[in-house]
Amino acid sequence: MASYKELVSQAEALMAQAEEVRKQELAGVIADIKAKMKEFGISPADLGISGGARKARAAKAPAVVKYRNANGETWAGGLGRKPRWVAEVLASGGDIETYRV
Repeated sequence: MASYKELVSQAEALMAQAEEVRKQELAGVIADIKAKMKEFGISPADLGISGGARKARAAKAPAVVKYRNANGETWAGGLGRKPRWVAEVLASGGDIETYRV
């Protein structure tokens, strides 16, 4: 009877062999698909494929302005870094709510 280590070694060798065969079969399938696409004039777009390019994100709507200072600078009050003027108001002990639009 084979030892555990021998069986694991055999299993790893079989998995490596299976991966090589899969890669070879995959290459043949891809070549066949490309040939058929060329023969019938099918493009990736016909299949609903963007051709491998990443899909563009949908454009975000601009944030609604919630605060405005005397200079006309605005802030939507969202997450992330605050504009310098907001940080200065808060650092000086001011209340940002006095700038609410």
